[in-house]
Amino acid sequence: MRKRFFILLAFGVCLALAGCNSAKPPASPAPETAAESSAPRIYVTNEVSGDLSVIDSGTRKVIATVPLGKRPRGIHASPDQKTLYVALSGSPIAGPDVDESTLPPPDKSADGIGVFSVAQNKMVRVLPGGSDPENFDVSKDGKQLLISNEDTSAVSIVDIASGAVLKTIKTGGQPEGVRVAPDGKRVFVTSEEDGTIAVLDLAAGRIISTFKVGRRPRSIAFMPDGSRAYVNAENDGTVVLVDAVKFKTLKTIPLGKPGVIKPMAVLLSPDATRLYVSTGRGQQVFTVDTATQTVLGSVTVGKRPWGIALSPDAKTLYSANGPSNNISVVNLADNTVAATIPAGTGPWGVIVLPR
Repeated sequence: MRKRFFILLAFGVCLALAGCNSAKPPASPAPETAAESSAPRIYVTNEVSGDLSVIDSGTRKVIATVPLGKRPRGIHASPDQKTLYVALSGSPIAGPDVDESTLPPPDKSADGIGVFSVAQNKMVRVLPGGSDPENFDVSKDGKQLLISNEDTSAVSIVDIASGAVLKTIKTGGQPEGVRVAPDGKRVFVTSEEDGTIAVLDLAAGRIISTFKVGRRPRSIAFMPDGSRAYVNAENDGTVVLVDAVKFKTLKTIPLGKPGVIKPMAVLLSPDATRLYVSTGRGQQVFTVDTATQTVLGSVTVGKRPWGIALSPDAKTLYSANGPSNNISVVNLADNTVAATIPAGTGPWGVIVLPR
């Protein structure tokens, strides 16, 4: 009896001290936080939530959400890819059917170009960007920003080092798309209102030509040699191939019914054999063969895809789907959506950088 008592007592002490576990298997260790991969990073500007989603393309997870400011839209990298520039605007959001007279006045103090350090993963500075900056490009030497100012029908030239606005040049109405030609000497600026491209001579600091391209152009993609360029014509449902030296239209490529298919961003593959086009309310991304100027196919992504970007190996395309609040991952080998990644509210622009 005494022996049994001591055995029971020892068992009770053992349980109290959690020193005996022979009655059940040991508990599983707490799950570890998933490690970040060495895959490229996807950076997404979220126009409504005013922040930047940083996504690991390997795990397809959001690894950071960084506050930026009001209405972050256009996003571009410095030539060394160490810095991202983001257009910020204090003008209220207004859709196509909104009466702008009913909106609150713009907050001009919120206008600017955010400077984001890739290494520090944070915004470190805000440059002036003129009035209501929406999109822009970086000069080939990385020293200047060329910025569209939609509400004042102008383009601003900003010196990055000093933060000074060097010059503001009048363009057509509602400028949006800005693209520096491969030679770094000319800059194309779209005019949504006039359906034109203004050609800026960067050295002279003046517009040297203006030519028609189609209704509501927003985006430009130059061929590598700078001889030709593609421009979207949103309200025509087309993409326009232009002679970028003689400044004239060469060919119009229909994508679908105007008003249903609304071409937005145009993006060339690194070898320039393929042109990718997002289509806003069309909810698709089209692929065009640049040798034949014909449509090869399309893929349905999220609602109102706007910004698009390619992975460094050009095997994957990412589309920012505004009302869907997500990013579509498109496998270009079979033109299918391989995954959908949540972003912030109202994703607008997207860019991918290698690690």
